[in-house]
Amino acid sequence: MNKIALITGINGQDGSYLSEFLLKKGYEVWGTVKRNSTAENQTSRINNDTFKKINLEYADLNDLSSLIRVIQLCKPDEIYNLAAQSHVRISFDQPIYTAQTTGIGTLKLLEAVKLTNPKTKIYQASSSEMFGNSIDNDGYQRETTPLHPVSPYGCAKLFAHSICKNYRNAYGMFISNGILFNHESPRRGTNFVTNKVVKTAVQIKKGLKSNLSLGNLDATRDWGHAEDYVEAMWLILQQDEPGDFVCATGVSYSVRDLCEYVFNKLNLDYQDYVTVDPKYYRAEELVGLKGDSTLLRGLGWKPKHNFVSLLDDMIQYWMEKEVID
Repeated sequence: MNKIALITGINGQDGSYLSEFLLKKGYEVWGTVKRNSTAENQTSRINNDTFKKINLEYADLNDLSSLIRVIQLCKPDEIYNLAAQSHVRISFDQPIYTAQTTGIGTLKLLEAVKLTNPKTKIYQASSSEMFGNSIDNDGYQRETTPLHPVSPYGCAKLFAHSICKNYRNAYGMFISNGILFNHESPRRGTNFVTNKVVKTAVQIKKGLKSNLSLGNLDATRDWGHAEDYVEAMWLILQQDEPGDFVCATGVSYSVRDLCEYVFNKLNLDYQDYVTVDPKYYRAEELVGLKGDSTLLRGLGWKPKHNFVSLLDDMIQYWMEKEVID
């Protein structure tokens, strides 16, 4: 009998890739979407073939009754909690909403599972933003690195991460945290720096734009490909015991490095087009992230992409688009 998976936030970058991955594994896939006024955009990241094979239900992490209804309806073996207000910079503008959705929303999901079927395995999408500027002496962040977030988003993720550990210990539930570092793809929202840089650079190349405004060019991040990271999510839930696992490439690059590679690939000089605008700086900056995924790699995870192949994939996507809006 095929396993049943429920993905909250299935219409996001990670949810769309995870649904495709699980379908290939033979899963029956269900997903939740939150109703909004632009219904035509709600499933834009999910390709038509995948859309025909998955089951979508309206639910909201802020609405406990809707979560209970969906769980009772699909009776999942595994739940992947990917829904969140996931933009760090915007979390400074909407801190309460971010805390309610990303933090308390996760607690409501755990309660829904505890009340309906506490044997369901749960994957929680934790974030490297929980580390803040806390770094081990060797320059890496890992499962044992102290957590000191420097954004409302990071704080909300830390609450969700901690309450998952609490429910795991207090109620014996199978809840695993995947501490994912930055992971990108052509499906990434264009208000995130990687896709913002790639899309705008291609627009400049095609004569559609003349400049690109960014924030801190010296901030460093550990960037991977979302396709690799959704495989890690699945692998984490296939273990006999739950736990916490860092998912990262172990290599970091600056935003300046990102700009330099993308513009050079398009035979452009980023310094001719990129300007720094203070409005894109965070109220409290996170200087750098670089993860040690030794534990996860011990389970057999091995990313197929690196920084260059990730950006090449994104550049190709935007170059091949006939209309860039």
